[in-house]
Parts: sequence; C-alpha cells; structure tokens
Amino acid sequence: MSDSSRSVPRFLAPAQVAELLGIEVDEVISLVLEGRLRGSQLGTPARWRVEESSLEGYLAEQSEQSRRMALWRQSNEASFPEVWGTSSAYSG
Repeated sequence: MSDSSRSVPRFLAPAQVAELLGIEVDEVISLVLEGRLRGSQLGTPARWRVEESSLEGYLAEQSEQSRRMALWRQSNEASFPEVWGTSSAYSG
C-alpha cells in the first residue's frame, strides 16, 4: 500500500459507527450535525458517511469527560469530617 492511499480518509456508514459505539444511528447523525464527529453526505443519492479518524477524537473526548465526572463524584462523596478532620465539640 502506498503512502498516498494511507492519507485518504476512510468513511464509515452511520450504522457501522452506531455499532462500534453502541448507540443508535440517529445519535450518530446528531453527533455529526453537532460537529462532534466529522461527516459528509456523499454519493448519489447523498448518504451520510463519517470519517473513521474522527472516532478516535470522539472516544478520547468521552473518556476525558468520564474521568472528570468520576473525580467530581468522588469530591462530592467526601464528607466534611473526612476532609477537615473530626471535632470532639460535636460528639454527643
């Protein structure tokens, strides 16, 4: 395979992307329309296609969002005694 053929973007049908991500086809189209996945309408009749390379960025974004949410939940679950120490003035 030549170097020039590797630089040509590979496009996937929304159904393929939906299967890879475990979501519905409508959600894939919404992600494209929101700009979170790169896609185009190609062919005649025009059908949506998603650039395979944009999946990596989307998955990295989702992973980072999950990591931040987990940290946020951890911080919310911390109680004041755990954070600031216990005080004998409030023990009955």
